[in-house]
Amino acid sequence: MDFTLNTEQQLIYDYGGKLAQSFDHKYWLEKARKNEFPEDMWRQAADDGFAGLMVDEAYGGAGLGLLEMALLIEGLSNAGIPLLMYVVGPTMSMGHINLHGTEEQKSRYLPDAAAGKTLFCFAITEPNAGSNSMRIQSVAKPVGERFKLNGSKVFITGVDVCDYAVVVARTTPFDQVKSKTDGFTVFIVDLKAKGVDFHPIEMNMILPERQFTMFFDDVDLGPEDVLGEVGKGFATLFDLLNPERVTVAALSCGVGRFAIEKAAAYASERVVFDGPIGAYQGVQHPLAVAKTQVEMSSLIMRQAACQYDQGEEAGAASNMAKYAAAEASIMAVEAALQAHGGNGFTNEYGIYDLYSLARLMRTAPLNREQILNYIGERVLGMPRSY
Repeated sequence: MDFTLNTEQQLIYDYGGKLAQSFDHKYWLEKARKNEFPEDMWRQAADDGFAGLMVDEAYGGAGLGLLEMALLIEGLSNAGIPLLMYVVGPTMSMGHINLHGTEEQKSRYLPDAAAGKTLFCFAITEPNAGSNSMRIQSVAKPVGERFKLNGSKVFITGVDVCDYAVVVARTTPFDQVKSKTDGFTVFIVDLKAKGVDFHPIEMNMILPERQFTMFFDDVDLGPEDVLGEVGKGFATLFDLLNPERVTVAALSCGVGRFAIEKAAAYASERVVFDGPIGAYQGVQHPLAVAKTQVEMSSLIMRQAACQYDQGEEAGAASNMAKYAAAEASIMAVEAALQAHGGNGFTNEYGIYDLYSLARLMRTAPLNREQILNYIGERVLGMPRSY
């Protein structure tokens, strides 16, 4: 088994450090504290060819896979410039269109998205259907050959800077289907369309991306807006879940690694009682444990990405990676905070600013308990708990 990245993969992984020479962690923090999307940083990365990693070359992309996207996200996060938009846009939305879109849809949407001219967000979560997507209540009612979309979504990332949303709805309500997985349809929705509205959710988090509630009031959609098959969207929807887990794990690994490296440098220089505090095992060992956890999480994340790209079953590794990386990231930020002491809570050092993002990844997307349910039931073969 070869764990060595090829030349192209190594360049992608190292790109975060290169981009951080122009847009560093201080820049990211300034944007994050104002909940302001870093459009100039996004534009630079797109100009450098990184928005369309998972888009086929015929549509302006790089024609690469999930592993390369995960390496990009991990590398950006290593440099202290993590972006959730790479999860919901280039991975979940553009990747989905690249896999399941018609030729007309691919030609229409992907070239501009790969060039960074347009942005996509992904809308599935609802007020009464968070972890339980089966209970989605947004309905796209068939009207002849067209559809009228009504409903709402919540905690949707980056709607204010996006042009389109990939929206999961029911074309057959839950109480009318034989199987709870029937009746799902995925749509591409123009956010400027009549009947689409969205409002920001005031979050107590330091992130450059904002969260939104979306509303759909008789939004007119046609067959050209259907992504995949009508009523059979659940099967293709599952193609999104593993990439989501993998890229979230990549982001978590990078955030944890960034925090550990900052803490190690600080502890090596900070002198108390005639010596650097990094010499004390009480400071050194928690960072060493966190480093070990982050690197182990990164390995299973890359394994999951490789399995997905090779068409193998990737559910177990993807869920384990998401769980392990989120826990490792929290551990890393905690250890870094403790190493910094009071300085860790100051704006100057910016360690505590990482905590909300690290902690979010334990809860969303898909909380820790649901991940463990999956592992217990699907991997260990234990009885269903819900």
